[in-house]
Amino acid sequence: MSDDCPKCDAGLPPWLATFADLMSLLMCFFVLLLSFAEIDAIRFKKMADSMKDAFGVQREVQVTDIVMGTSVIKQEFSPSTIPEPSLVDEVRQQTTDVEKQHLDVPDAASKSEAEVAAEAEAEAEAAEEAAAEAAEKLMQEIAQQAEEIKEAMQLEIEEKLVTVETQQAKIIIRINEKGSFPSGSAKLNDDFYGVMVRLSEAVAKTPGKVVVAGHSDDVPISTNRFRSNWELSSARAVTVVHALLDDPNVDPGRVKVEGHADSQPLVPNDSRENRAINRRVELIIERGSDVESGEALAIPPAQG
Repeated sequence: MSDDCPKCDAGLPPWLATFADLMSLLMCFFVLLLSFAEIDAIRFKKMADSMKDAFGVQREVQVTDIVMGTSVIKQEFSPSTIPEPSLVDEVRQQTTDVEKQHLDVPDAASKSEAEVAAEAEAEAEAAEEAAAEAAEKLMQEIAQQAEEIKEAMQLEIEEKLVTVETQQAKIIIRINEKGSFPSGSAKLNDDFYGVMVRLSEAVAKTPGKVVVAGHSDDVPISTNRFRSNWELSSARAVTVVHALLDDPNVDPGRVKVEGHADSQPLVPNDSRENRAINRRVELIIERGSDVESGEALAIPPAQG
């Protein structure tokens, strides 16, 4: 049988060289294709967006640009050259403005209780200092205005028809019964209207509310016109208000009338002289914006 088999030629068959050349060319062709290939960032972003749930992403972030972060593919990779080792770039991903509002921590929350208490104490001290400065400034203005009224009414003060004094945030102008009203009457004496003209001018120049309060002694009165000292004191206060409002510069909205009878005596009603002192009409000028708002300005009481 071995004698019947034809004898093969020595060496490789001729077609194998052509096949090897073709395989080498195909391998070089694919190597060149790989070397010219580039990563499509847009396609990579779409792929990452579509597969984010599969990789366990816990928080959604609006992506309006190429996905930021460290990629599994080395950014410096170049298939045509041998990559050199380099440090990993740190990339911080930006969140939206709405997420920033939720992530921002308020300054007060980051402060300790001691710091918050210290700031509150400093603010309280600053407020107290500001209030004290405002009160001191107001007291100086009141004292200056009282001196101006005293200068304008100097003649009446010397004749003891009028007295002027200050009490905390008030200027008190007292019209004594002497020379102003006849006994048991609410009509001003004719020669006292000149005094009221100068008094009205002084009141018009001084800001603040004006309380006109009538007072009497403890001797009861009962006439056809006045049933008691309450009506007499109120009527005298109204008479003074009408004299004040004769000056057009006095705003009627500033004025208020009160009648106290003998409920607020200056001195005890135990003598004729003391009763004459208690029979009076007071013009009380109340200063400060707190008067209009109904609040009380904290002013320390006068010493002495």
